[in-house]
Amino acid sequence: MMFGFELNMSYVLIVPVVAGAMGFALALVWWERRILGFWQDRLGPNRVGPFGILQALADMIKLMFKDDWLPPFGDRFFFVLAPIVVAGSMLLAYVVVPFSPGWVIADSNIAILWFLAMSSLAVYGVLLAGLASNNKYSLLGGLRAAAQMVTYEVFMGLSLLGVVIHAGTFSLSGIVEAQAEGLWFCIPQALGLVIFFIAGLAESHRLPFDLPEAEHELTAGFHTEYSGMKFGVIMAGEYVAMILTSCLTVLLFFGGWLGTPEGWGLDWVHPIVWFGVKVAVVINFFILLRAAIPRPRYDQLMARGWKILLPLSLVNILATGAIRLATV
Repeated sequence: MMFGFELNMSYVLIVPVVAGAMGFALALVWWERRILGFWQDRLGPNRVGPFGILQALADMIKLMFKDDWLPPFGDRFFFVLAPIVVAGSMLLAYVVVPFSPGWVIADSNIAILWFLAMSSLAVYGVLLAGLASNNKYSLLGGLRAAAQMVTYEVFMGLSLLGVVIHAGTFSLSGIVEAQAEGLWFCIPQALGLVIFFIAGLAESHRLPFDLPEAEHELTAGFHTEYSGMKFGVIMAGEYVAMILTSCLTVLLFFGGWLGTPEGWGLDWVHPIVWFGVKVAVVINFFILLRAAIPRPRYDQLMARGWKILLPLSLVNILATGAIRLATV
């Protein structure tokens, strides 16, 4: 009891989770540039602070003081609303993400459905940004993004059904606990993992699936007209989405906060450390994919999704269900 009312500890996590997600997104800007510089045999940021570690902070300060421009012939209300929808929907998805036992804002039994719903909301923000800018490049980028995200949400949802069948629950905590009883789901659900990861790349507009903002074709895509902190919020939302996808990948397929088996002498390591290490590995894999794989054409991206990923998703569900029934 505090100040006359009972304090729910899950609410205490809201501020650190939101601040941590935005802080990690800022740090990832620097880390990604350093990794890509190393991969491409160049230095990357190395002037502002030791190893250029303050470069992302300097970029944020620069964005804060840039001119906050609004397109004179666009829809100003939706132009301002779009970045809030993009970043806000991704932050709301963290409500159901458990970082370790008890470290979750809302341990819901429909956590996966909540994640898919919040991912769907981000589509509206991207589409609004394209429509409200009154710019042909922005409009085409927004339409591309909407089609791409809606398409790959289908495959993402289908890839998760195999995990749900194995675990018998939509709760992320329950899925992690189910993996403690046997193999991590990355082994029996290897096909689902590949489909989920590809869909996650497309959902977060990461290379090689950054077609909604392809610089060579659309200038900057749906955020061509954005400047200052509005542009910063959109970019932060994309990095927050990458962190979220990495967290979900670890929770669903790599045992979440589960560490090494008993007897390995590492029982003293806190579960949140195991979770953080696994998420960091997945994030670095995201970054290296950007450097290693070229961007496909837009029609190739959509065609391969419907012609390859959809049949594979259905095969994965049928095979998982058949194996589950056979072992009952």
